[in-house]
Amino acid sequence: MERIRVNASAVYDVVIGSGILDKCGELTREVTAPCRVCIISDDAVAKLYLDTVKKSFEKSGFEVIEYVFKNGEASKNISTLTDMLEFLAENHLTRSDIIAALGGGVTGDMAGFAAAVYLRGIKFVQLPTTFLAAIDSSVGGKTGVNLNAGKNLAGAFHQPSLVVCDTDCFKTLTREIFLDGVAEAVKYAVLKDKEITKLIDTDIAETVRRCVGIKRDVVADDEFDTGSRQFLNLGHTLGHSIEKLSSFKITHGHAVAIGMVLASGGGEKEGITEKGTTAEIIDILKGFGLPVSCSYSAAELASVALGDKKRSGNTITLVIPERIGSCKLCKTDVAKLEEFASAGLEYGGQS
Repeated sequence: MERIRVNASAVYDVVIGSGILDKCGELTREVTAPCRVCIISDDAVAKLYLDTVKKSFEKSGFEVIEYVFKNGEASKNISTLTDMLEFLAENHLTRSDIIAALGGGVTGDMAGFAAAVYLRGIKFVQLPTTFLAAIDSSVGGKTGVNLNAGKNLAGAFHQPSLVVCDTDCFKTLTREIFLDGVAEAVKYAVLKDKEITKLIDTDIAETVRRCVGIKRDVVADDEFDTGSRQFLNLGHTLGHSIEKLSSFKITHGHAVAIGMVLASGGGEKEGITEKGTTAEIIDILKGFGLPVSCSYSAAELASVALGDKKRSGNTITLVIPERIGSCKLCKTDVAKLEEFASAGLEYGGQS
């Protein structure tokens, strides 16, 4: 096991290792005394890991209750959140009790949001089971749900007390779900560390360690997303548009992959991105089998992006690669977003 310490408003460890999910109870006992724990999971993940996690918590002296919801992005809404909160209240969880988020990004975001608002805030631990959740969404304290107008438009910053990442869980993922995480790993490579792309297929634990290390540093510098943390949105502004336009048939990582191509292509057209960078990003993404184009128009992409939470008045901050390993934050007038998206589509983003 390896531990990475995150220094935010709450200080906690990200524990990374192979075959450590059955130790989640004893690891949690290091950060809180045995109490009642509500394991929140979706129905697909629950079939695989709920019994293991429940036994681990019970062995360590915790009393366990379970809340299981239907898997998929469609469940990431206020209605599901309300059901979670009602379940917690009906089962009389108190401020000394905890939530355990067992699953991918949808589960972690919603369970974290429930923990943030239930009784004005209780502790929770993240038990990510997907590559994407392990390297990105489980770390940093961003929680939330989708609204009809867009992705993650309701949420709160609420840091976990612990993250336990068992890399063996990735073995049960379909290739498409694993690729969602690959796209986020490529994002970290484009932001900071090109070597990550060479590790994904050879050393998954080291890939997780490097990605989490980058996010740890960013969160410590800008926990509440007003400065450097915005770099982590590379590919996300137009990527979120793609997700919503597809009614979430295009999953988050796949949409982010396309979004990175659009950001780099638009950057080349604007003279911000070094020539050839977009082609290099496309080659990396295609090498893993990720998409690099979409069928949506620049007008459609821009229209949805105008409702993005990163918008501030008449500007929106875009993350644009300068080269692989270095990116730039660019405040962009919303009136020019369609033009930027159009330029990105010209560089291979249009299918």
